[in-house]
Amino acid sequence: MKRTLALSAALLSAVFGVQANAQTLSNATVAFLMPDQGSTRYEEHDYPGFAAQMKKLCPSCKVIYLNADGDATKQQQQFNSVIAQGAKAIVLDAVDTAAAAALVKRAQGQGIKVIAYDRPIPNAIADYYVSFDNEAIGRIIAKSLVDQLKKMKVPTGQSGVLQINGSPTDAAAGLIKKGIHAGLASGGYKTLAEYDTPEWAPSKAQQWASGQITRFGKQIVGVVAANDGTGGGAVAAFKAAGVNPVPPITGNDATIAGLQYIVAGLQYNTILKPSEIVAGAAADLAVALLKGEKPKASTTLYNTPSRLFVPTLITAANLKAEVIDKKLNGQPIVAAAVLCKGYEDACKKLGINP
Repeated sequence: MKRTLALSAALLSAVFGVQANAQTLSNATVAFLMPDQGSTRYEEHDYPGFAAQMKKLCPSCKVIYLNADGDATKQQQQFNSVIAQGAKAIVLDAVDTAAAAALVKRAQGQGIKVIAYDRPIPNAIADYYVSFDNEAIGRIIAKSLVDQLKKMKVPTGQSGVLQINGSPTDAAAGLIKKGIHAGLASGGYKTLAEYDTPEWAPSKAQQWASGQITRFGKQIVGVVAANDGTGGGAVAAFKAAGVNPVPPITGNDATIAGLQYIVAGLQYNTILKPSEIVAGAAADLAVALLKGEKPKASTTLYNTPSRLFVPTLITAANLKAEVIDKKLNGQPIVAAAVLCKGYEDACKKLGINP
């Protein structure tokens, strides 16, 4: 009799547990908080990818999307606002990854799940971290630039490169920076100067690069820029200074502008990391956590269970194959007509027909 009662209790507990999890998920509010407008990716790729996967997994869930425009104080206000609106899970791409630690702890103290997205939060243990491998990104773009300089037979001697990093308040930028250092380490080209770009602002990258062009002139044989925005700022600086040809410049994010610069020969490389993939994974994690599940981690970063996706290097040599010909959700990652608008002749040279 006691054994029967015990089994019945266990069964009831399991049933009620399932019901509780279902109630937790049904009509749940989930927030997707992005950091800035410096890159077009958040509106064009990250949020649409997250919203689509959430709709598939939980049609009754409400998704709140907010962008902090590079303002940590604004993001804190947005964070508090979604908590007030009843968010049960928050996907956070932090403006200031140090300041975000307090936000994570505040939310978790109220039973709210927090997924660190794209940028890790070193001083707090989020429920999960999902991103592309940022340190690998830095290493790959820097090594690719070194290889290209050697292929061009650029002498090491007095020549060197500029290094334009991302925001000093972004831990992911710190990982990219670490990777860049590693990628440049054995190349033989010295780093002439290095800059951490506040808010990842292309205009600030351009202003800094302009000063370095005046300072170093023809000694600059390449630029390792941490993303397409800062790389675009460097391109603008060289063009304004009348430098032709522009030396090889790296990027990251595979924005349309960055890809167009590659087509035009103004930027050497970028990193393709379809944000929809990571955004979809963030939605999977949010739903799993709301169900009371403990998603498996492929690695751990800053003591946080993590999943890091592998990025793809893009140059003019593989742009067509990786960006135009490959499909994501049945569509090209970037449509040829969009990529080639204003760059039709350059596209044709790469075999891309809009």
